[in-house]
Amino acid sequence: MTSQEHTPIALTVEQRLQIKQAAERLKQKFSGVLNAETIERFMNDSLDQLIEKARLPQWLPLLAERYAGERLRALVRLETLADLTTPAVLFLCVHNAGRSQMAAGWMRRLAGDRIDVFSGGSEPAESLNRGAVEAMAEVGIDITNEMPMPWSDEVVRAADVVITMGCGDACPFYPGKRYIDWDLEDPSGKPVAEIRPIRDEIAQRVRGLMTELGVAPAA
Repeated sequence: MTSQEHTPIALTVEQRLQIKQAAERLKQKFSGVLNAETIERFMNDSLDQLIEKARLPQWLPLLAERYAGERLRALVRLETLADLTTPAVLFLCVHNAGRSQMAAGWMRRLAGDRIDVFSGGSEPAESLNRGAVEAMAEVGIDITNEMPMPWSDEVVRAADVVITMGCGDACPFYPGKRYIDWDLEDPSGKPVAEIRPIRDEIAQRVRGLMTELGVAPAA
């Protein structure tokens, strides 16, 4: 086996129980909107995708639940498109650990439930950028509960606007979708003092995008 190959993780009995419990939580969350078979299928598929590349097996049940939940949320949006009045924005970068998470954090704070916010990465990191987390905490935005996740077909298709940040050709492209590239410095490896200007530029860009979408930023 070469250094580039990855041995799939064998789930423990406890992890399988956690995944079963996660599926039940998703069934309750989407009860009356999606059927149990669809939720089971998305949960299993999400787990299959993640288990191939996972490097932190202890987080697999939680990550699979989060990933499946985001995909299901996007699926609901796709199936009710005609009745939607809120726009959806997807923030994409390479690792989904810094720029895209800060942008999503800002938009959730400034837009609340008036914009559906998604984020993802082409090569998700193991954890969030600590400096980005600290910089956001300084302005009262807590992103500690977020987890780097891959982008999914459902989420890209459900988004009205896709904001790309440095992922280049690795970012998914769908004809007819509105794409905007934000040329931002990568906060990876930088101290908090150097991340603050990136954080503030992201806030400015998020406010500008919200204005374009006709959603006034919260005070």
